[in-house]
Amino acid sequence: MTTALSVNLNKVALIRNTRHLGIPSVTRAAILCLTAGAHGITIHPRPDARHIRSSDAYELDQLLKQWPDREFNIEGNPFHNLMEFVEKIKPHQVTFVPDGQDQFTSDHGWQFPDDANRLIPLIAQAKSFGSRVSLFMDADPSAMKWAKQVGADRVELYTEPYAQAHGTSQQSQVLRQFADAALAAQEQGLEVNAGHDLNLLNLKDFLTAVVGVKEVSIGHALISDALEMGYQKIIQSYLDCIPAS
Repeated sequence: MTTALSVNLNKVALIRNTRHLGIPSVTRAAILCLTAGAHGITIHPRPDARHIRSSDAYELDQLLKQWPDREFNIEGNPFHNLMEFVEKIKPHQVTFVPDGQDQFTSDHGWQFPDDANRLIPLIAQAKSFGSRVSLFMDADPSAMKWAKQVGADRVELYTEPYAQAHGTSQQSQVLRQFADAALAAQEQGLEVNAGHDLNLLNLKDFLTAVVGVKEVSIGHALISDALEMGYQKIIQSYLDCIPAS
């Protein structure tokens, strides 16, 4: 299977929220991305609703039901507002992210063994609703056994350190670390996703070096590119970065 491209629509909602006109439409953006070939849609609703709102989540849920071959991924902190969406929507995938309520953006993965006990019941709850559970993780091979022990199905590797190293003398070393982390996860029986600051310049190198990535979730760069290139062209450009199966 080729790597799936899930488009994070938070930035569309952020622009929409600067006016009271309902434009740009988050749902319309999702339709354009799916029509162009994106494999799924990701949102990260936060408690302050500074971008994605509750209404967006439920409208996208109804939309994705019309695209049964695509996936809906809802990510966020399960100790904030995430679980109410998981219970009501039962998305294909839920990604647990340890961000603070006033945090600018996600910038680290779960810490083990510290977070283990409090994650176990919430992972079990999400899985009881029928959702696949992915944990947002740093590229630490030794932590992957913990992700398995707490019941996760996948890990999402936090790729900002790779994005920062791309094009520098550190690129090869950092890529090896991510490849090792992915392999460690797969040896535990976990599937691997990746996301954060992946873009047209660094995506292909990452997927070539890190074998077996199931899904990449891309928002900021893709939506920024779409403002210049249009959804049809930019989705195809990202899909072209994904090696064929």
